Amino acid sequence: MKITQVIESVFKKYLPSPFTIAILLTLVTILLALVFTKPEEASVLNYSLEVLQFWENGIWTNGLLVFAYQMMLILVLGHVLVLSKPVSDLILKVTKFCTNTAKSAAIVSCTTMLVAFFNWGLGLIFGALLARKVAEHAQKNNIQLNYPIIGAAGYVGLMVWHGGISGSAPIKINESGHIKSIMQSVSSEEILAKIPNLISYSETVFSWWNLIIFIAVLLVVTTTFYFLGKKATPTVINLPEYQLNKEEKASTQAEKLDSSKLLAIVFGVLILVAFSYRYWTDIQQLKITPNLINFFMLGLGIILHGSFKKFTNAVGESISDVSGILIQFPLYFGIMGIMKSAGMVTLISDFFVSISTATTLPIFTFFSAGLVNIFVPSGGGQWVVQGPIVVESALQLGVPLPKAIMALAYGDQITNMLQPFWALPLLGITKLKAKEILPYTLIAMVVGSVVYLLGLLLF
Repeated sequence: MKITQVIESVFKKYLPSPFTIAILLTLVTILLALVFTKPEEASVLNYSLEVLQFWENGIWTNGLLVFAYQMMLILVLGHVLVLSKPVSDLILKVTKFCTNTAKSAAIVSCTTMLVAFFNWGLGLIFGALLARKVAEHAQKNNIQLNYPIIGAAGYVGLMVWHGGISGSAPIKINESGHIKSIMQSVSSEEILAKIPNLISYSETVFSWWNLIIFIAVLLVVTTTFYFLGKKATPTVINLPEYQLNKEEKASTQAEKLDSSKLLAIVFGVLILVAFSYRYWTDIQQLKITPNLINFFMLGLGIILHGSFKKFTNAVGESISDVSGILIQFPLYFGIMGIMKSAGMVTLISDFFVSISTATTLPIFTFFSAGLVNIFVPSGGGQWVVQGPIVVESALQLGVPLPKAIMALAYGDQITNMLQPFWALPLLGITKLKAKEILPYTLIAMVVGSVVYLLGLLLF
């Protein structure tokens, strides 16, 4: 049995749904808190009730609930942009250059990673639709194509997104006071004094070393897919046409107002004017925040769709993407509430410090983040759970915070090529199966991991 078949079988047999995993992790965290953090003078019953209070307080942390909504908007608005006519037309234009498997795989993987670096929701759906349209183009023009490779190429944006502009960790630490807020009741006064108010994108996403690593991954993965395509055997393609834009005629005055292009453009431009007034200085200083990205995509999305009706229809089509974030994030916030209030963050950080040096901590962080991502398939949820541990460990060992946090981001994103959770939208659009794309995404994971590890060691 091939390794990919073994992995798929293990995921199907032993890995429950992400929601169930979140619940199991909650129960495990409660148990660990009772075992390792219970004061000697406290009774088991009283401390159990106290831990449950830590959990409940964590679930309803206002700042984290805002974070969850921000992440939902990033995904929905990214999906909405892909469904607009200009982006759909761009996808159709790109497919014309896809004349064989090698060229198609290289084009799809490269463009998907570039788009995902800007926005992960946009990259996820863009890659899926591009792969589908490349297959339809091949089918229509009798081009011999290996469709699973193209589908896998459309998913590789998820191995660069967390080091990009919409990455959960970089975008949150760029908010004033965020790092200190998650480290309160965790770190000593001495450690808290070392925490900056924010870490800007000039130190993380747009740092020279992160851009070099991203370009290296872009070139290596694109080249890998090109050569995979050169050696690939064509597969049978039998797909109906996927409708990107559906025109609907307005019959009543109310529907004409909903479909008014002028009104949509005027309101979209108004949003962009307000956006420029509010965020221009922040953009110049590379203070990219979730609100900045979402406000820009809201205005741009309305303009590109050309009517409120098309825009809201696209929102309706995209909204199912966020169900996991909506229900799972509060559970992760509860886990973080227990870990912070019970002192587990310090215990785990002390363990990492005891086995690490300033050189090896980013490597351990990379691998541990990759492992955690299998069970917590959400960069935002992972940042909430693992972020304080990484910050505390880095400050104790003198590792620069930007490097330690980006090591977490790299590890989180790379095992998306193994974890099928975020591939579900792509599989639904392309009509491929997980076992068909998994061999190629695993290859991408291996070559990408080599680049990321070398980058962490060299820079």
